[in-house]
Amino acid sequence: MSARHGGQILVDQLRIQGVERVFCIPGESFLAALDGLHQSQIQTVVCRQEGGAAMMAEAHGKLTGKPGVAFVTRGPGATNASAGIHIAFQDSTPMVLFVGQVARDQRDREAFQEVDYRRMFAPLAKWVAEIEVTERIPEYVSQAFHVAASGRPGPVVLALPEDMLSAQAVTADALPASLPGGGASQADVEAVLEALQGAQRPLAVVGGPGWSATAAEALGRFAETAALPIGAAFRCQDYLDNRHPCYVGDVGIGINPKLAERVKAADLLLVLGARLGEMTTSGYTLVDIPNPRQRLIHVYPDPSELGRVYRPERAVAAAAGVFVRQLAEAVEGTRAEAGDWLAQARADYEDWQEPRQTPGALKMEQVIAHLGRVLPDDAILTNGAGNYSAWLHRYHRYKVWRSQLAPTSGSMGYGLPAAVAAKLQYPERDVICLAGDGCFQMTMQELGTAAQYGAGVLVLVSNNGLYGTIRMHQERSYPGRPSATDIVNPDFAALAAAYGGHGEVVSRDDEFPEALARAREAARTSQRPALLELRVSPAALTPRSSG
Repeated sequence: MSARHGGQILVDQLRIQGVERVFCIPGESFLAALDGLHQSQIQTVVCRQEGGAAMMAEAHGKLTGKPGVAFVTRGPGATNASAGIHIAFQDSTPMVLFVGQVARDQRDREAFQEVDYRRMFAPLAKWVAEIEVTERIPEYVSQAFHVAASGRPGPVVLALPEDMLSAQAVTADALPASLPGGGASQADVEAVLEALQGAQRPLAVVGGPGWSATAAEALGRFAETAALPIGAAFRCQDYLDNRHPCYVGDVGIGINPKLAERVKAADLLLVLGARLGEMTTSGYTLVDIPNPRQRLIHVYPDPSELGRVYRPERAVAAAAGVFVRQLAEAVEGTRAEAGDWLAQARADYEDWQEPRQTPGALKMEQVIAHLGRVLPDDAILTNGAGNYSAWLHRYHRYKVWRSQLAPTSGSMGYGLPAAVAAKLQYPERDVICLAGDGCFQMTMQELGTAAQYGAGVLVLVSNNGLYGTIRMHQERSYPGRPSATDIVNPDFAALAAAYGGHGEVVSRDDEFPEALARAREAARTSQRPALLELRVSPAALTPRSSG
């Protein structure tokens, strides 16, 4: 072994852990790490704001199931990045954030941009640590990757004192992270199957971490064999092909009222991977606390989450994606008879999918319907937060695992950074970002990142000149008295052109199909972002209400 500076040791550990891409905003506090990246085969994606870099890393973790990695500088860099850490925590996404830190001999003096990261990130991350000794970098990085991906996945934050990182050391590299299989016992599998056989009105809710394309395929086989209705937790609609006869809709914000009643009426709830949080339970109203009226079987990878809010009849500590494969194998060769409970649940979903007309010459229901007709099955759709996403969630049918990237934490600005990360990971797939005018402006500078790295994403900006979600709540609580929700917007199409991309304004339904075709072709051929500014009516607040 020869001496290496800490930045090189760190980057060598990333390579060993299989990291192929990192997202960053450069800073003087981690110059040694940047030097290590210069000599590596790891792609370094330079972003425009630390929040965007952290969101890209989080989206990468969602897409791959492996920790996404971001580097940011100390102080304001870390505070900016905290938005992405919060998303990763609430979405149970594996992620590692490296933060520059002041030199060790300057700590506790409120040195330039000094922050106590253990205290700052404590409620937002699974683990926060500061590496004090250069020789221990491999140990800390290995633990970070183990913690981020094990149990309930989530973000880890490692602070890097500047002098520690630049110091020379001789130290051994750590082995790659090795995680347990995550399966359940045979007794748990048999208990679930016995409960399903005895149920008259069973319903499964799927979501959370630990899934894969293989698990999604196994879920489809198991659901069909067991004649089991499947509902998707909030923003987990791509866990089962929405065309599957057992898919009955999403259990989240704006839930189909008939599906909400079905959740309440179920005599058995099989929850596979979802936490049963506020969004999935309609503000904790669909399932009683602490003792559900339904028989509850809860499958989740972290034992500490089981029974935290709801007391299940049976708690299964297992990765849901692994467990569903166990279930599918256990019932292979059998067939349950599909009855009215499943048939009516699917019929309710089909009816809910029929577009309801909203005000304006350009209607979001028509936009989403056209996307469904022309996009390939594996197109990835991303979004942040805002009422515009209600049309997407209600009317689009997700067909392939990991074709939906959206924050369960409800973070604005997520759609564009997620789209950039998705396009870099899967350049051959169509990647469509849907954003509201307010949501888009949180991170619209990441169009520069897309342009720099040839990420030909397509952005659809729903422009109604409002923070529409808040206006909706105002109209409910204080009708006719809007306050602080009007916004004046730039020329979004011209902004795309300024980055060397394609931009158009669409104002009517009949303009959208050809504009979409032009934008898709421009993004594909130029490998630069394309943007369609959708001028929609401010009266179209949601798919079900106007104001």
